[in-house]
Amino acid sequence: MSGQARLAVCSVVATLAAACALLPLVDRPGWIVQAALLLSIQTAVGALARRVPLRRWLTVALQALAALLLLTLVFAQQQAVGGLLPGPDVFREFGQLLQEGADDVGRYAIPAPTTQSLRLLLVGGVLAVGLAVDALAVTFRSAAPAGLPLLALYSIGAGLGRGGGHWLWFLAAAAGYLLLLLAEGRDRLTRWGRVLGGGRPGDAGRPPAAVRTGRRIGAVALGIALAVPAALPSIDEGLLQAHGAGDGPGGDGGTISAVNPLVSLQNSLNQPENREVLRYRTSSDNTQDLYLRIVALDWFDGSSWRASERRVTDVPDPLPTPAGLSPAVRTDPVNTSVAAAGTYGQTYLPMPYPAERVLVGGQWRYEPEGRALVGDHGQSTRGLRYQVSSLLVEPTAAQLATAPAPPEQLLRAYTRVPASLPGVVAQTARTVTAGAANAYQQAVKLQDWFSANGGFRYDTQVQTGGGSNAIVRFLEEKQGFCVHFAFSMAAMARTLGIPARVAVGFTPGTPQPDGSVSVGSKDAHAWPELYFEGAGWTRFEPTPTRGSQPEYSLGRAPTTDGPGAPAPLPSHAGAPSAAPSAGDACPPQERRLGACRAQVLGADADGGGGGPLPLTTAVVVAAALAALVLPVVPPLWRRRVRARRLRRGTLAAWREMTDSAWDYGIPPDESRTPRNTAARIVRTAGLDAAAAEAAVRLATAVEQTLYAPDPRPVGDPAADAERVRAGLHATAPRSVRLRAALAPRSAARLRWGLAARLATVPARLRRAPSGALGAPPAVAGGGTARPAPTGPQVDAPPHGSGAQPRVPRLRVRRGCSRSSPRP
Repeated sequence: MSGQARLAVCSVVATLAAACALLPLVDRPGWIVQAALLLSIQTAVGALARRVPLRRWLTVALQALAALLLLTLVFAQQQAVGGLLPGPDVFREFGQLLQEGADDVGRYAIPAPTTQSLRLLLVGGVLAVGLAVDALAVTFRSAAPAGLPLLALYSIGAGLGRGGGHWLWFLAAAAGYLLLLLAEGRDRLTRWGRVLGGGRPGDAGRPPAAVRTGRRIGAVALGIALAVPAALPSIDEGLLQAHGAGDGPGGDGGTISAVNPLVSLQNSLNQPENREVLRYRTSSDNTQDLYLRIVALDWFDGSSWRASERRVTDVPDPLPTPAGLSPAVRTDPVNTSVAAAGTYGQTYLPMPYPAERVLVGGQWRYEPEGRALVGDHGQSTRGLRYQVSSLLVEPTAAQLATAPAPPEQLLRAYTRVPASLPGVVAQTARTVTAGAANAYQQAVKLQDWFSANGGFRYDTQVQTGGGSNAIVRFLEEKQGFCVHFAFSMAAMARTLGIPARVAVGFTPGTPQPDGSVSVGSKDAHAWPELYFEGAGWTRFEPTPTRGSQPEYSLGRAPTTDGPGAPAPLPSHAGAPSAAPSAGDACPPQERRLGACRAQVLGADADGGGGGPLPLTTAVVVAAALAALVLPVVPPLWRRRVRARRLRRGTLAAWREMTDSAWDYGIPPDESRTPRNTAARIVRTAGLDAAAAEAAVRLATAVEQTLYAPDPRPVGDPAADAERVRAGLHATAPRSVRLRAALAPRSAARLRWGLAARLATVPARLRRAPSGALGAPPAVAGGGTARPAPTGPQVDAPPHGSGAQPRVPRLRVRRGCSRSSPRP
């Protein structure tokens, strides 16, 4: 196998190895087989184009065209002309699939279903990265920069996955990149023949410089691959996802970490369609009060609500009696069978509250305080079927009005408000509930004020900010959606001494003709729960047009009309404009449906909120890495070239001196002799005596090397070249010195080198049958025929030329060959 073919195969292997990091993101791994097949065809097209040969940019363009045809054949064959050729309909189909794929990234939990749109994103992404890797490593013969697209591909998978990616995928990606570097190193070395040993004393046993450089580049790339995923955000486990479930089955161990589930709730409500997440059947004749509760948020920091860290245990059978529930309060048993959709992956189990017994398969743990079941070891609701026996608690208004005081410990824990909460919130709560005789009447007055009497309007397009003044701003503007109403009522209830928390889950859903009830993503909801001794945690519904108000909260409390109505809130001109934000704009059809878009109240304060999608974040991080790396490539390349030249003798040192002069604004002139070139540099730059003598001495050494039958040493070429560069730096203006350090003009040799290689490809291919590619024809006397040099700048391009001949490596003189240093 030739070196080019080996590089092409290794580029495919490296791309697929990095793509393995994407496997955990979807539920079916079959897409990677399809991607491998299409990537192999794309690479084969490139190999054939290089054999023709074609210009390098034509080779890349031909591969891109092949990738487009392959994607059309697989994903848009019905819209293609003749089933293969892409037309306007194909591009419209691709645009629609890409838009759906972007929506699915934010919609589904990990592992997401392998929809057609997600498959296009995955396969198309692998083909794009594979094209970049093949172009850099094979077409342009530079494997080290190919690590950047590989790193981007790996970082997307590792960054979206939990914990930054599995170690196995990291090893696969790292091994693929190192394999690519080794293949390129071997190809470079074999073009020079068999490697026998080091080139300098003391180098015996050391790897060649190319191999050492490849190792350094590999180490740096692997270090970046470890660091970048750690900086990327992990995707949520699903709707209302919680982190840190129990740490193992059995025993009384494990915790539930603090979670902000309303961020995922917002994403679910923002879906363009109301996708079914649950379907249930129930023994209850009236489902309007059958809210499916997921988790309770009990920690309030003044700007947002979240769940506290809690201990979890094994699921008891039956569940303990609900806290505070008295036998005097009427309860009706309800049996509910629930089937979760295959696309709904949630670590908390949605259940009617309070549940008494749960029959569910899998690994689940019980959190006693919130009476919630949470999945352990990755357990989720995806495609799950379970049964719940619960109680429909129906207290009367009189029972709630005469409820005794709650236990001191519960009262202290659930009436805590932070000092940062503006005093106007408590003042408004007291004004609204003026005249109430007890906590129950205060709760009803708050509910009625929000839902009917206070002039509030349900609106999903509010842009009210965040922070400690979020509730104040909401109370002033009087518009928002379910999260704003639930958060504000719970906070105001706490200021009145009523234990309160916020529940998150689903409203009862929509009855179906077959007797079942369908719960969609737009049924996600948030509501306050207030504690009354004897009834326990009791639901209230302050959000207008959403859900249903329970029977016990209707018609028994005095209204807020009359003297008890609150006065207008004072203006806060000096306070920051902050309140809950609605996130993205809600389409009109969603507003007509009354869809509630939940968002963390004051997401800016706790890092929540509808930030950019994880895929967008990964792309931004990759672009930022490129922006940081690319500007330092020219100066680093220049420094490495300088160090290499100063070790390689007179001609290389001369090249370094002329390139240094070029960096400081004196371009090379091929038509001049070495002495004239040195004089021009001394005169133009105004070098001091020491630097001028070094330039003349180096020019004399070049003439000895090129033209003298028996060259004699003249000074130290490397030291003279460095002395001239120091003189150029000392006499140049500050702007010129900055340009020479950050954007050296001599970096143009990179472009010239690529053009020169491209120009010699046809001739090398024509000579291939008679010898090694690029080998000059042999001549009599054991030497090789080469053009005679015309001066020390023979490898510099003439003005206006993009190519440059090489300094001759062997020169024929008197029937024998003598080696000449190669810069």
